[in-house]
Amino acid sequence: MFDTPGFELDAYLGRIGWEGERAADAATLRGVHLAHLRGIPFENLDALRRVAPSLAPADLMAKLVRGRRGGYCYEHNTLFACALEELGFGVARLGARVVVGADRIESRPRTHMALLVRVPGDARPYLADVGFGALGALLEPVPLTVGAEFQGAGRRHRLVHVPHDGPLPLWLLQAHDRATDRWEGQYAFTLEPFEQPDFEVVNWHIATNPRSPFTQRLFVRHLSAERHLLLHGALLTETRADGSVLERTVTGEERARLLLAEEFGIDTPAGMRLLP
Repeated sequence: MFDTPGFELDAYLGRIGWEGERAADAATLRGVHLAHLRGIPFENLDALRRVAPSLAPADLMAKLVRGRRGGYCYEHNTLFACALEELGFGVARLGARVVVGADRIESRPRTHMALLVRVPGDARPYLADVGFGALGALLEPVPLTVGAEFQGAGRRHRLVHVPHDGPLPLWLLQAHDRATDRWEGQYAFTLEPFEQPDFEVVNWHIATNPRSPFTQRLFVRHLSAERHLLLHGALLTETRADGSVLERTVTGEERARLLLAEEFGIDTPAGMRLLP
C-alpha cells in the first residue's frame, strides 16, 4: 500500500457525488469508478505550462477535490487508488504502453498508469482506470480475463494476450469501435507492479518534455451520461451517447476560458495562455 497522508475519503466521495455503499465489493468498485469519471475532468493545464503536477495525496485533494481542476492519468489514478485502499480494496499500480495509433506496441514507452484491483472474496482481479482520456477508455472496471467481452456504461471492451519476448504475459486492452465494427487496441501492460518513484519520474518526463503530447496543446475532457466532450487545442468535439459527433473551433482566449469554466468545470490559472 502506498502512503496516503492528507487523503480524505468523505471529501473525495462528495466531489464525485457518490452516495452509495462503501463496501469493498464489485458493485461499489464499478459505481465509484464511473462516478469519478463523471465527477472530475481530465486536463493537462499544468503540463501545458511545463509544470509537473504533484502526486502527493494532500496536493491531489487540494487540486482535484477542493479546487475546480482536473488532472491527467497519474493524478486521477493515484487519487482513485487512495480511495480504493481506504475502502478496503487491494490495489497495484501498473505501467502501460498507449498503443492508439501505433504500428507496434514496442514503439511506445510505458507512460500510462492503470490499476489492478483486488476485491476481497473475489478470486478475479480487475483492471480499473479513471485516467485514460480517450473514447476507448474504461467506464467501469473489467475482470482480468482473456478474450471475454465486457460492456460497461455503453462501451464494449475485451482483454487479449499479445505474443512478446518478455517473461510476463502481455495484456492488451481493446475497445470496440462502433463506426468501423472493429476492436482497437488502447494500451498494453504486464502485471509487474510499479512503485511511486517510477511514476514520479515518468510524471516529470511527460509534463516537461517538449516532445510530450501534453506539453504541446490543450487536452481537456468531460464525461457525462449523455456525452463525451473533448477540447483538443482549439477543436471542440462532442460525441453523443448515440454515436453522433459535433465539432466546432473555439476562437479567442476569453471564449476558451469561459468554455472551460462552464462546460468542463475548470478554472484556468491566472495568466495562462490556452490556445496556440
